Amino acid sequence: MTEAPLLAAARRDNPDDRIPVWFMRQAGRSLPEYKKVREGISMLDACTMPELVREITLQPVRRHGVDAAIFYSDIMVPVKAVGLDLDITPGIGPQIATPFRSRADLDRLPELTPDDIGFVDEAVRLIVEELGGSDSAVPLIGFAGAPFTLASYLIEGGPSKDYARTKALMLADPELWHDLCDRLAQISRVFLEVQVAAGARMVQLFDSWAGSLPARDYQRYVMPHSAGILAALGESGVPRIHFGVGTGELLPLIAQAGADVVGVDWRIPLDEAARRVGPAYALQGNLDPALLTAPWEVLAERVRDVIRAGAAADGHIFNLGHGVPPTTDATVLTRIVELVHNEGPDIRRAARAAADQPERMPQ
Repeated sequence: MTEAPLLAAARRDNPDDRIPVWFMRQAGRSLPEYKKVREGISMLDACTMPELVREITLQPVRRHGVDAAIFYSDIMVPVKAVGLDLDITPGIGPQIATPFRSRADLDRLPELTPDDIGFVDEAVRLIVEELGGSDSAVPLIGFAGAPFTLASYLIEGGPSKDYARTKALMLADPELWHDLCDRLAQISRVFLEVQVAAGARMVQLFDSWAGSLPARDYQRYVMPHSAGILAALGESGVPRIHFGVGTGELLPLIAQAGADVVGVDWRIPLDEAARRVGPAYALQGNLDPALLTAPWEVLAERVRDVIRAGAAADGHIFNLGHGVPPTTDATVLTRIVELVHNEGPDIRRAARAAADQPERMPQ
């Protein structure tokens, strides 16, 4: 039986007759049907309700015809599940009641067990059952936050512009930093393992804010912890996506940490990303989310540009360079999916054929 296009692209063995497409944060945010079912329910509460999670996860698959479902949850859910006092404020993000400042704070962060997140197991099984269990069925992507990004929220107390407290602790007390990241890596690993055991067929590790670091600090203080998570998931055989924002200078290291697919934000074209990471990785991305409000003729040509640039990689999964903005017109996403599916293969084949032509010397 033919494998789902998303999984084939991740393994770099897909023919050029299908470019898979999905959108980060497609589950929720911009969909009116999402806003209706979420009305009066907080984000963290919604994530613990398996029937609701199933509905929200599947809404964009039904509406847009995307090639993957992304599990509806939040990177802070497993941290909340081990007992940390936090909330997610609409329009702001995670808020930690008592930010981490010292070694004593580690005692507030016990290890995660599968029993702590039984609602995740139940929700994933419900989703996979509805998607179908065949090799060609639309796959579910599980996800988790990487240790650096989780640590930044715990130390800063919420979102930050410069991650000053996080960087200060990382450099001033490396032993505490690594102990904290070890604990967070265990939490994220178990969160992902539960999703995979329940039927998720791919995973994405979000290191959303790693781009705030120079390469040498990323390699020393961050990469080993993400690599441990990705190595553990590699034993399951599921493809692994590794993604961060503003990580153009870190792409080779993000790839080396253990990804099968390197997620790329909108700041560099995919052909340059392919050059930086080398031929051993598929790429995901990377339309600028801000362009979703542009006139369709302008947006459509940018979509085609992304497909042309993505042809430099042996596997390309079309996506945005970050998440879907909440004000996005949902019909625009549907039109992008149709364009990628209908025009994408011809654009990709033409781009790859052009790249194979020997460069002519000027007469």
